[in-house]
Amino acid sequence: MTDYAGLSARLDALCAGETDEVALMATLACEVHQSDERFHWTGFYRVVEKDVLKIGPYQGGHGCLVIPFSRGVCGACARTREVQLVPDVEAFSGHIACASSTRSELVLPVQNAKGELLGVFDIDSDFLNAFTEEDAEHLGAILDRSFANVRRT
Repeated sequence: MTDYAGLSARLDALCAGETDEVALMATLACEVHQSDERFHWTGFYRVVEKDVLKIGPYQGGHGCLVIPFSRGVCGACARTREVQLVPDVEAFSGHIACASSTRSELVLPVQNAKGELLGVFDIDSDFLNAFTEEDAEHLGAILDRSFANVRRT
């Protein structure tokens, strides 16, 4: 299981004062990915135009390059701005299989302090039922702190 206190402290130190969203995404993807053996693909999909996500910084095998808000777990998160905790991706209607090994998924909205949607944070696992509400809570708090000062132009 993830040592969220240690992960939070490392990320707070690494990201202090940073406002560039890509730099933050790269740092978070790297640190979160290495923090837990359940995390097999860890990364961001960025909002680049209306109702479209494009792959951002990530760790793991290749990811889907473009995801419309209307498709998949990431699209559902972007569309609703609600955490998507999916214990079995086979049971999620419309799941996009970027990697055939993925069995469960956790996707969280990424917003700045103004509430602007910057993208989504996606974690895939090759294990069924890999994620918990506790994971979602801790990661959501990390995302909120890390991206609070990012400004969209």
